[in-house]
Amino acid sequence: MPLLRDDEPFTPQTDLALSSELQTCKASRQVSASVSPVLHDWKILANNPAESYTSGEIARAKNCRMKTSTDRTLTINADYRRFIEELKARVISARISAARAITHEAILLYWDIGEAIVAKQKALGWGDSVVERVSLDLQEAFPGSTGYSPRNLRSARQLYLTYCDPAIWLQPVAKMAKQSGSAEIWLQAAAKLNQDNVIPFLRQLVAEIPWGQNLLILNKLAAPAARLWYLRATARFGWSRNVLLNQIKAGAYERAVTEKKTHNFDLALPEHFAEQADEMLKSSYNLEFLGLRRAVREREIEDRLISRLQSFLLELGYGFCFVGRQHRIALGKKEYFIDLLFYHRFLKALVAFDLKVGPFEPEFAGKMDFYLNLLNDKERGPDDQPSLGIILCAEKDDVEVEYALRTKANPIGVAAYALQSKLPGELKGKLPTTKQLADIVRAAMDEGK
Repeated sequence: MPLLRDDEPFTPQTDLALSSELQTCKASRQVSASVSPVLHDWKILANNPAESYTSGEIARAKNCRMKTSTDRTLTINADYRRFIEELKARVISARISAARAITHEAILLYWDIGEAIVAKQKALGWGDSVVERVSLDLQEAFPGSTGYSPRNLRSARQLYLTYCDPAIWLQPVAKMAKQSGSAEIWLQAAAKLNQDNVIPFLRQLVAEIPWGQNLLILNKLAAPAARLWYLRATARFGWSRNVLLNQIKAGAYERAVTEKKTHNFDLALPEHFAEQADEMLKSSYNLEFLGLRRAVREREIEDRLISRLQSFLLELGYGFCFVGRQHRIALGKKEYFIDLLFYHRFLKALVAFDLKVGPFEPEFAGKMDFYLNLLNDKERGPDDQPSLGIILCAEKDDVEVEYALRTKANPIGVAAYALQSKLPGELKGKLPTTKQLADIVRAAMDEGK
Protein backbone atom coordinates (compact mmCIF):
# COMPACT_ATOMS: atom_id res chain seq x y z
CA MET A 1 0.00 0.00 0.00
CA PRO A 2 1.48 3.49 -0.91
CA LEU A 3 2.81 5.52 2.01
CA LEU A 4 2.42 9.25 2.64
CA ARG A 5 4.69 11.53 4.59
CA ASP A 6 3.00 13.48 7.36
CA ASP A 7 3.50 16.78 5.45
CA GLU A 8 2.59 15.41 2.03
CA PRO A 9 -0.70 16.74 0.61
CA PHE A 10 -3.31 14.20 -0.34
CA THR A 11 -5.21 14.23 -3.61
CA PRO A 12 -7.11 11.59 -5.54
CA GLN A 13 -4.11 11.26 -7.83
CA THR A 14 -1.59 10.54 -5.03
CA ASP A 15 -3.40 7.76 -3.21
CA LEU A 16 -6.77 6.44 -4.28
CA ALA A 17 -6.37 3.54 -1.86
CA LEU A 18 -6.50 5.85 1.17
CA SER A 19 -9.86 7.14 -0.04
CA SER A 20 -11.15 3.57 0.11
CA GLU A 21 -9.79 3.27 3.64
CA LEU A 22 -11.62 6.45 4.62
CA GLN A 23 -14.87 4.97 3.35
CA THR A 24 -14.14 1.75 5.27
CA CYS A 25 -13.42 3.68 8.45
CA LYS A 26 -16.68 5.54 8.25
CA ALA A 27 -18.61 2.37 7.52
CA SER A 28 -17.12 0.78 10.63
CA ARG A 29 -17.77 3.93 12.72
CA GLN A 30 -14.05 4.24 13.46
CA VAL A 31 -13.61 7.80 12.11
CA SER A 32 -13.94 10.62 14.61
CA ALA A 33 -16.16 13.63 14.00
CA SER A 34 -13.14 15.71 12.94
CA VAL A 35 -12.22 13.24 10.20
CA SER A 36 -15.70 12.48 8.82
CA PRO A 37 -15.94 15.82 6.91
CA VAL A 38 -13.05 14.58 4.75
CA LEU A 39 -15.37 11.98 3.28
CA HIS A 40 -17.81 14.68 2.25
CA ASP A 41 -15.04 16.78 0.72
CA TRP A 42 -13.87 13.83 -1.34
CA LYS A 43 -16.86 14.30 -3.62
CA ILE A 44 -15.65 17.88 -4.24
CA LEU A 45 -12.10 16.64 -4.85
CA ALA A 46 -13.37 14.29 -7.51
CA ASN A 47 -14.55 17.35 -9.49
CA ASN A 48 -11.74 19.65 -8.37
CA PRO A 49 -8.41 17.79 -8.23
CA ALA A 50 -6.54 20.93 -7.27
CA GLU A 51 -8.08 20.75 -3.84
CA SER A 52 -6.08 18.82 -1.21
CA TYR A 53 -6.52 17.57 2.33
CA THR A 54 -4.60 18.96 5.28
CA SER A 55 -1.84 16.95 6.94
CA GLY A 56 -3.92 16.58 10.13
CA GLU A 57 -6.80 15.05 8.21
CA ILE A 58 -4.43 12.71 6.41
CA ALA A 59 -2.78 11.66 9.70
CA ARG A 60 -6.13 10.82 11.21
CA ALA A 61 -7.14 8.89 8.12
CA LYS A 62 -3.85 6.93 8.08
CA ASN A 63 -4.23 6.22 11.78
CA CYS A 64 -7.69 4.84 11.12
CA ARG A 65 -6.26 2.66 8.32
CA MET A 66 -3.56 1.32 10.66
CA LYS A 67 -6.11 0.38 13.30
CA THR A 68 -8.31 -1.39 10.77
CA SER A 69 -5.33 -3.28 9.33
CA THR A 70 -4.06 -4.21 12.80
CA ASP A 71 -7.46 -5.50 13.92
CA ARG A 72 -7.71 -7.61 10.80
CA THR A 73 -4.22 -9.04 11.38
CA LEU A 74 -5.08 -9.99 14.98
CA THR A 75 -8.23 -11.73 13.80
CA ILE A 76 -6.25 -13.71 11.25
CA ASN A 77 -3.66 -14.67 13.87
CA ALA A 78 -6.29 -15.93 16.31
CA ASP A 79 -7.92 -18.00 13.58
CA TYR A 80 -4.53 -19.35 12.59
CA ARG A 81 -3.67 -20.34 16.14
CA ARG A 82 -6.92 -22.29 16.43
CA PHE A 83 -6.20 -23.87 13.06
CA ILE A 84 -2.72 -24.98 14.16
CA GLU A 85 -4.02 -26.38 17.46
CA GLU A 86 -6.58 -28.45 15.56
CA LEU A 87 -3.87 -29.76 13.24
CA LYS A 88 -1.59 -30.64 16.15
CA ALA A 89 -4.42 -32.53 17.87
CA ARG A 90 -5.03 -34.45 14.65
CA VAL A 91 -1.32 -35.32 14.34
CA ILE A 92 -1.23 -36.59 17.96
CA SER A 93 -4.37 -38.65 17.39
CA ALA A 94 -2.88 -40.18 14.24
CA ARG A 95 0.34 -41.03 16.08
CA ILE A 96 -1.57 -42.74 18.88
CA SER A 97 -3.64 -44.71 16.37
CA ALA A 98 -0.50 -45.72 14.50
CA ALA A 99 1.21 -46.82 17.73
CA ARG A 100 -1.82 -48.90 18.69
CA ALA A 101 -1.92 -50.50 15.26
CA ILE A 102 1.79 -51.36 15.49
CA THR A 103 1.31 -52.84 18.98
CA HIS A 104 -1.66 -54.89 17.76
CA GLU A 105 0.28 -56.34 14.83
CA ALA A 106 3.35 -57.01 17.00
CA ILE A 107 1.33 -59.12 19.46
CA LEU A 108 -0.31 -61.05 16.61
CA LEU A 109 3.17 -61.70 15.22
CA TYR A 110 4.37 -63.06 18.58
CA TRP A 111 1.30 -65.30 18.73
CA ASP A 112 1.99 -66.63 15.22
CA ILE A 113 5.67 -67.23 15.98
CA GLY A 114 4.79 -69.08 19.16
CA GLU A 115 2.17 -71.16 17.34
CA ALA A 116 4.61 -72.03 14.53
CA ILE A 117 7.31 -73.15 16.98
CA VAL A 118 4.85 -75.34 18.92
CA ALA A 119 3.52 -76.88 15.70
CA LYS A 120 7.01 -77.80 14.46
CA GLN A 121 8.01 -79.20 17.83
CA LYS A 122 4.96 -81.45 17.82
CA ALA A 123 5.29 -82.48 14.16
CA LEU A 124 9.08 -82.96 13.95
CA GLY A 125 10.05 -83.61 17.54
CA TRP A 126 12.23 -80.51 17.87
CA GLY A 127 13.50 -79.78 21.37
CA ASP A 128 13.58 -76.52 23.33
CA SER A 129 16.93 -75.52 21.79
CA VAL A 130 15.12 -74.64 18.56
CA VAL A 131 14.04 -71.39 20.22
CA GLU A 132 17.66 -70.19 20.47
CA ARG A 133 18.31 -71.20 16.86
CA VAL A 134 15.22 -69.38 15.57
CA SER A 135 16.19 -66.31 17.60
CA LEU A 136 19.70 -66.28 16.10
CA ASP A 137 18.44 -66.61 12.53
CA LEU A 138 15.75 -63.93 12.91
CA GLN A 139 18.17 -61.44 14.45
CA GLU A 140 20.63 -62.11 11.63
CA ALA A 141 17.90 -61.59 9.03
CA PHE A 142 16.61 -58.43 10.74
CA PRO A 143 19.62 -56.69 12.32
CA GLY A 144 18.79 -53.98 14.81
CA SER A 145 15.52 -55.60 15.87
CA THR A 146 15.28 -56.24 19.61
CA GLY A 147 12.09 -58.27 19.66
CA TYR A 148 13.52 -61.66 18.63
CA SER A 149 15.63 -62.50 21.67
CA PRO A 150 15.41 -66.08 23.00
CA ARG A 151 13.54 -64.77 26.04
CA ASN A 152 10.89 -63.04 23.91
CA LEU A 153 10.44 -66.09 21.69
CA ARG A 154 10.01 -68.35 24.72
CA SER A 155 7.39 -65.91 25.98
CA ALA A 156 5.71 -65.97 22.56
CA ARG A 157 5.55 -69.75 22.78
CA GLN A 158 4.14 -69.48 26.32
CA LEU A 159 1.55 -66.95 25.14
CA TYR A 160 0.23 -69.34 22.51
CA LEU A 161 0.25 -72.39 24.80
CA THR A 162 -1.61 -70.45 27.52
CA TYR A 163 -4.55 -69.54 25.29
CA CYS A 164 -4.67 -72.38 22.74
CA ASP A 165 -6.89 -74.88 24.57
CA PRO A 166 -10.61 -74.21 23.89
CA ALA A 167 -11.66 -76.63 26.61
CA ILE A 168 -10.06 -74.33 29.21
CA TRP A 169 -11.24 -70.99 27.85
CA LEU A 170 -14.73 -71.50 26.49
CA GLN A 171 -16.49 -71.46 29.86
CA PRO A 172 -14.63 -68.45 31.39
CA VAL A 173 -15.18 -66.35 28.25
CA ALA A 174 -18.88 -67.23 28.08
CA LYS A 175 -19.27 -66.47 31.80
CA MET A 176 -17.55 -63.10 31.44
CA ALA A 177 -19.85 -62.21 28.54
CA LYS A 178 -22.91 -63.13 30.59
CA GLN A 179 -21.76 -61.13 33.62
CA SER A 180 -20.96 -57.97 31.67
CA GLY A 181 -23.97 -57.80 29.36
CA SER A 182 -23.61 -56.67 25.76
CA ALA A 183 -22.24 -53.17 26.21
CA GLU A 184 -19.00 -53.94 24.40
CA ILE A 185 -18.57 -55.24 20.87
CA TRP A 186 -16.14 -58.00 21.83
CA LEU A 187 -18.48 -59.20 24.56
CA GLN A 188 -21.32 -59.42 22.05
CA ALA A 189 -19.09 -61.69 19.98
CA ALA A 190 -18.04 -63.64 23.07
CA ALA A 191 -21.65 -64.60 23.75
CA LYS A 192 -21.66 -66.56 20.45
CA LEU A 193 -18.39 -68.40 20.97
CA ASN A 194 -17.95 -72.14 20.54
CA GLN A 195 -15.09 -74.65 20.39
CA ASP A 196 -14.16 -73.56 16.86
CA ASN A 197 -13.90 -69.79 17.28
CA VAL A 198 -12.85 -69.23 20.90
CA ILE A 199 -9.10 -69.38 20.11
CA PRO A 200 -9.24 -66.80 17.26
CA PHE A 201 -11.25 -64.61 19.62
CA LEU A 202 -8.57 -64.87 22.34
CA ARG A 203 -5.86 -64.17 19.76
CA GLN A 204 -7.50 -60.83 18.98
CA LEU A 205 -8.10 -60.08 22.65
CA VAL A 206 -4.45 -60.46 23.73
CA ALA A 207 -3.46 -58.19 20.83
CA GLU A 208 -5.44 -55.34 22.40
CA ILE A 209 -2.79 -54.73 25.09
CA PRO A 210 1.00 -54.20 24.89
CA TRP A 211 3.55 -56.99 25.24
CA GLY A 212 4.72 -55.97 28.71
CA GLN A 213 1.18 -56.14 30.11
CA ASN A 214 0.66 -59.54 28.46
CA LEU A 215 3.79 -60.85 30.17
CA LEU A 216 2.58 -59.63 33.58
CA ILE A 217 -0.72 -61.46 33.14
CA LEU A 218 1.08 -64.62 32.00
CA ASN A 219 3.60 -64.63 34.83
CA LYS A 220 1.57 -63.28 37.77
CA LEU A 221 -1.72 -65.12 37.29
CA ALA A 222 -2.78 -68.73 36.82
CA ALA A 223 -6.59 -68.85 36.85
CA PRO A 224 -8.11 -68.45 33.36
CA ALA A 225 -10.98 -66.30 34.67
CA ALA A 226 -8.55 -63.91 36.41
CA ARG A 227 -6.34 -63.67 33.31
CA LEU A 228 -9.37 -62.92 31.16
CA TRP A 229 -10.61 -60.22 33.56
CA TYR A 230 -7.26 -58.42 33.64
CA LEU A 231 -6.93 -58.68 29.85
CA ARG A 232 -10.28 -57.03 29.42
CA ALA A 233 -9.69 -54.39 32.13
CA THR A 234 -6.25 -53.44 30.76
CA ALA A 235 -7.66 -53.06 27.25
CA ARG A 236 -10.63 -50.99 28.43
CA PHE A 237 -8.87 -48.75 30.91
CA GLY A 238 -5.46 -48.42 29.25
CA TRP A 239 -3.54 -49.58 32.33
CA SER A 240 0.22 -49.18 32.20
CA ARG A 241 2.45 -52.01 33.44
CA ASN A 242 2.84 -50.38 36.85
CA VAL A 243 -0.88 -49.78 37.25
CA LEU A 244 -1.67 -53.35 36.15
CA LEU A 245 0.87 -54.75 38.62
CA ASN A 246 -0.62 -52.69 41.46
CA GLN A 247 -4.13 -53.84 40.54
CA ILE A 248 -3.02 -57.49 40.61
CA LYS A 249 -1.29 -57.05 43.98
CA ALA A 250 -4.36 -55.30 45.39
CA GLY A 251 -6.64 -58.16 44.29
CA ALA A 252 -8.77 -56.03 41.96
CA TYR A 253 -10.28 -59.10 40.29
CA GLU A 254 -11.32 -60.71 43.55
CA ARG A 255 -12.87 -57.48 44.86
CA ALA A 256 -14.65 -56.75 41.58
CA VAL A 257 -15.93 -60.23 40.72
CA THR A 258 -15.51 -63.05 43.21
CA GLU A 259 -16.28 -61.32 46.53
CA LYS A 260 -19.90 -60.57 47.39
CA LYS A 261 -21.06 -56.97 46.88
CA THR A 262 -23.77 -55.35 48.97
CA HIS A 263 -26.11 -52.91 47.21
CA ASN A 264 -29.69 -52.45 46.04
CA PHE A 265 -28.88 -51.64 42.41
CA ASP A 266 -31.05 -54.47 41.09
CA LEU A 267 -34.05 -53.05 42.98
CA ALA A 268 -33.51 -49.34 42.28
CA LEU A 269 -32.24 -49.36 38.67
CA PRO A 270 -33.20 -50.78 35.27
CA GLU A 271 -31.50 -54.12 34.60
CA HIS A 272 -28.89 -52.91 32.07
CA PHE A 273 -27.90 -49.93 34.24
CA ALA A 274 -27.84 -52.07 37.40
CA GLU A 275 -25.31 -54.40 35.76
CA GLN A 276 -23.05 -51.48 34.86
CA ALA A 277 -23.34 -50.00 38.35
CA ASP A 278 -22.50 -53.39 39.90
CA GLU A 279 -19.39 -53.56 37.72
CA MET A 280 -18.38 -50.09 38.92
CA LEU A 281 -18.66 -51.01 42.63
CA LYS A 282 -16.02 -53.07 44.43
CA SER A 283 -16.74 -55.22 47.46
CA SER A 284 -13.96 -53.39 49.33
CA TYR A 285 -11.45 -50.62 48.72
CA ASN A 286 -7.76 -50.72 49.55
CA LEU A 287 -6.75 -47.38 51.09
CA GLU A 288 -3.34 -48.57 52.25
CA PHE A 289 -1.76 -45.78 50.15
CA LEU A 290 -3.04 -43.28 52.75
CA GLY A 291 -0.31 -44.45 55.12
CA LEU A 292 -2.58 -44.45 58.21
CA ARG A 293 -1.52 -46.71 61.11
CA ARG A 294 -3.74 -45.37 63.91
CA ALA A 295 -7.32 -44.43 64.68
CA VAL A 296 -8.37 -41.29 62.79
CA ARG A 297 -11.41 -39.09 62.30
CA GLU A 298 -13.49 -39.15 59.12
CA ARG A 299 -12.23 -35.70 58.08
CA GLU A 300 -8.61 -36.88 58.28
CA ILE A 301 -9.36 -39.79 55.95
CA GLU A 302 -11.03 -37.32 53.60
CA ASP A 303 -8.01 -34.99 53.75
CA ARG A 304 -5.66 -37.86 52.95
CA LEU A 305 -7.83 -39.05 50.06
CA ILE A 306 -7.84 -35.58 48.50
CA SER A 307 -4.07 -35.18 48.93
CA ARG A 308 -3.60 -38.55 47.20
CA LEU A 309 -6.44 -38.13 44.73
CA GLN A 310 -4.63 -39.82 41.84
CA SER A 311 -4.12 -43.00 43.87
CA PHE A 312 -7.74 -42.90 45.03
CA LEU A 313 -9.03 -42.54 41.46
CA LEU A 314 -6.96 -45.56 40.40
CA GLU A 315 -8.44 -47.56 43.27
CA LEU A 316 -11.98 -46.50 42.39
CA GLY A 317 -11.58 -47.63 38.79
CA TYR A 318 -11.79 -46.12 35.34
CA GLY A 319 -14.35 -43.42 34.54
CA PHE A 320 -14.50 -41.48 37.83
CA CYS A 321 -14.09 -37.68 37.58
CA PHE A 322 -13.65 -35.69 40.78
CA VAL A 323 -16.27 -32.96 41.36
CA GLY A 324 -15.54 -31.79 44.90
CA ARG A 325 -15.26 -32.46 48.61
CA GLN A 326 -17.80 -31.34 51.22
CA HIS A 327 -20.09 -30.58 48.29
CA ARG A 328 -22.74 -28.12 49.48
CA ILE A 329 -26.44 -28.55 48.71
CA ALA A 330 -28.99 -26.06 50.08
CA LEU A 331 -32.56 -26.96 50.99
CA GLY A 332 -34.64 -24.11 52.33
CA LYS A 333 -32.71 -22.44 55.12
CA LYS A 334 -30.52 -25.50 55.72
CA GLU A 335 -27.46 -26.71 53.90
CA TYR A 336 -25.97 -30.19 53.63
CA PHE A 337 -22.51 -31.42 52.69
CA ILE A 338 -21.55 -34.56 50.78
CA ASP A 339 -18.10 -35.88 51.75
CA LEU A 340 -16.88 -36.62 48.20
CA LEU A 341 -18.73 -36.17 44.90
CA PHE A 342 -17.67 -37.71 41.60
CA TYR A 343 -19.13 -37.97 38.11
CA HIS A 344 -18.81 -41.27 36.24
CA ARG A 345 -18.20 -40.71 32.54
CA PHE A 346 -19.53 -44.04 31.32
CA LEU A 347 -22.45 -44.43 33.70
CA LYS A 348 -23.28 -40.74 33.10
CA ALA A 349 -24.25 -40.34 36.73
CA LEU A 350 -23.19 -38.48 39.84
CA VAL A 351 -21.64 -40.74 42.50
CA ALA A 352 -21.68 -39.57 46.12
CA PHE A 353 -19.31 -41.05 48.72
CA ASP A 354 -19.97 -40.98 52.47
CA LEU A 355 -16.94 -41.86 54.62
CA LYS A 356 -17.37 -43.59 57.99
CA VAL A 357 -14.57 -44.55 60.39
CA GLY A 358 -16.65 -47.16 62.18
CA PRO A 359 -18.79 -50.14 61.17
CA PHE A 360 -21.90 -49.76 59.03
CA GLU A 361 -25.06 -48.57 60.80
CA PRO A 362 -28.55 -48.75 59.22
CA GLU A 363 -29.10 -45.00 59.61
CA PHE A 364 -26.23 -44.36 57.17
CA ALA A 365 -28.46 -45.67 54.37
CA GLY A 366 -31.24 -43.20 55.21
CA LYS A 367 -28.83 -40.29 55.14
CA MET A 368 -27.39 -41.33 51.77
CA ASP A 369 -30.90 -41.82 50.36
CA PHE A 370 -31.69 -38.24 51.40
CA TYR A 371 -28.51 -36.91 49.73
CA LEU A 372 -29.34 -38.71 46.50
CA ASN A 373 -32.83 -37.21 46.44
CA LEU A 374 -31.26 -33.75 46.69
CA LEU A 375 -28.70 -34.49 43.97
CA ASN A 376 -31.35 -35.80 41.59
CA ASP A 377 -33.60 -32.78 42.12
CA LYS A 378 -30.99 -30.03 42.18
CA GLU A 379 -27.86 -31.12 40.26
CA ARG A 380 -28.63 -34.08 38.03
CA GLY A 381 -28.30 -33.15 34.33
CA PRO A 382 -31.19 -33.64 31.90
CA ASP A 383 -29.44 -36.58 30.19
CA ASP A 384 -27.89 -38.07 33.35
CA GLN A 385 -28.78 -41.40 34.90
CA PRO A 386 -30.00 -41.48 38.53
CA SER A 387 -27.33 -40.53 41.04
CA LEU A 388 -25.61 -43.34 42.97
CA GLY A 389 -24.34 -43.45 46.54
CA ILE A 390 -21.47 -45.44 48.02
CA ILE A 391 -20.99 -45.69 51.78
CA LEU A 392 -17.38 -46.50 52.69
CA CYS A 393 -17.05 -47.86 56.22
CA ALA A 394 -14.48 -49.74 58.26
CA GLU A 395 -16.52 -52.95 58.26
CA LYS A 396 -20.00 -54.18 57.39
CA ASP A 397 -22.40 -57.02 58.06
CA ASP A 398 -23.92 -58.11 54.75
CA VAL A 399 -27.25 -59.15 56.27
CA GLU A 400 -27.62 -55.86 58.11
CA VAL A 401 -26.79 -53.94 54.91
CA GLU A 402 -29.35 -55.93 52.94
CA TYR A 403 -32.14 -55.06 55.39
CA ALA A 404 -31.09 -51.40 55.54
CA LEU A 405 -31.19 -50.99 51.75
CA ARG A 406 -34.28 -53.06 50.99
CA THR A 407 -36.75 -50.15 51.17
CA LYS A 408 -34.50 -47.42 49.72
CA ALA A 409 -35.62 -46.04 46.35
CA ASN A 410 -32.18 -44.74 45.33
CA PRO A 411 -29.26 -46.96 44.29
CA ILE A 412 -26.84 -47.33 47.22
CA GLY A 413 -23.80 -49.55 47.65
CA VAL A 414 -21.91 -50.29 50.85
CA ALA A 415 -18.23 -51.26 50.80
CA ALA A 416 -15.57 -51.74 53.43
CA TYR A 417 -12.15 -50.17 53.21
CA ALA A 418 -8.76 -51.37 54.45
CA LEU A 419 -6.22 -48.83 55.70
CA GLN A 420 -3.50 -51.47 55.83
CA SER A 421 -2.99 -55.03 54.72
CA LYS A 422 -4.24 -57.75 57.03
CA LEU A 423 -0.67 -58.99 57.24
CA PRO A 424 2.57 -57.03 56.90
CA GLY A 425 4.34 -57.66 53.64
CA GLU A 426 7.21 -59.55 55.25
CA LEU A 427 4.79 -62.09 56.78
CA LYS A 428 2.65 -62.75 53.71
CA GLY A 429 2.91 -66.40 52.67
CA LYS A 430 4.74 -67.35 55.85
CA LEU A 431 1.74 -67.97 58.10
CA PRO A 432 -0.86 -70.73 57.62
CA THR A 433 -4.14 -69.86 55.93
CA THR A 434 -7.53 -70.27 57.59
CA LYS A 435 -8.08 -73.55 55.73
CA GLN A 436 -4.69 -74.89 56.79
CA LEU A 437 -5.39 -74.05 60.44
CA ALA A 438 -8.80 -75.75 60.20
CA ASP A 439 -7.20 -78.88 58.75
CA ILE A 440 -4.66 -78.96 61.59
CA VAL A 441 -7.43 -78.64 64.20
CA ARG A 442 -9.49 -81.41 62.57
CA ALA A 443 -6.45 -83.71 62.43
CA ALA A 444 -5.73 -83.08 66.12
CA MET A 445 -9.34 -83.77 67.03
CA ASP A 446 -9.31 -87.03 65.04
CA GLU A 447 -6.16 -88.18 66.84
CA GLY A 448 -7.78 -87.49 70.22
CA LYS A 449 -10.77 -89.72 69.53
